[in-house]
Amino acid sequence: MAEAEESRAGGVFAGLSDVSISEDIPVEGEITVPVGSHSPDEDYSTLDEPVKDTIMRDLKAVGKKFVHVMYPKKSSALLRDWDLWGPLVLCVSLALMLQGGSADSKEDGGPQFAEVFVIIWFGAVVITLNSKLLGGTISFFQSLCVLGYCVLPLTVAMLVCRLVLLASSGTVSFIVRLVVVMAMFGWSTLASTAFLADSQPPNRKALVVYPIFLFYFIISWMILTFTPQ
Repeated sequence: MAEAEESRAGGVFAGLSDVSISEDIPVEGEITVPVGSHSPDEDYSTLDEPVKDTIMRDLKAVGKKFVHVMYPKKSSALLRDWDLWGPLVLCVSLALMLQGGSADSKEDGGPQFAEVFVIIWFGAVVITLNSKLLGGTISFFQSLCVLGYCVLPLTVAMLVCRLVLLASSGTVSFIVRLVVVMAMFGWSTLASTAFLADSQPPNRKALVVYPIFLFYFIISWMILTFTPQ
C-alpha cells in the first residue's frame, strides 16, 4: 500500500524536474525601495527645539482654541489637536475666583476650591462616558478637551461678576450678574454642542445635550450665587 502511494506521488511530481525558468522571460516589479530626498522639516523633531519655542507653540495652540470657543462654529480644531492645558488653566482660575465665596461657610475657602475642581472634572468625565455609551464617535480625551475649553465663557462671567460685586452688591448688581451669567451659560452650551453634536447619532443628540445643559447650569449657578466673604 505504501509502495503504491509513493509510485503515485512520484508520477505526479515527476514532470517538475524538467521545468526551468528561461532567462528570456522578463520579471516584472521592483524589489528596491526608492530613496527620495528628505526635506529638513521631515527630519525635524520637537525634541530638538528649544524649550521657549515649545512653550510658545503650545500657548499659540491654546489661544487658537480659545478663539474657536468664543466664536463657536462647526470646526474640528478642538477635536483634532486636543489638549488639556487650557481646561486645566480654566478650571484652576474658576476655582480660585470662587474660593472663599460661600455665604454659609464660616471657614476658609479651601473646600470651595476642591468642590469646583471636582465638579468640573467629574462632570466632564460623566458627560464623556454618557456620550460614548450613546454611540459617540470621538475619543474620551477629545470630549474632555471640548467640555473644558467651553468653560471659558463662564470663567469670563465669573471675572465680570467679581468686578461688579466690588462696585456694589444691591439689586442692580444682581440683575447685571444674572444677565451676564445667563448669556455666558448659553454661550458655553451652544459652543460645546456645536463641536460635539455631529459626533453623535441623529436620534440621540438630545440625550447628549441634556447632560451638557445640566453641567454648565450647575457651574453657572455657583457663579451667580457667589458672595464674597
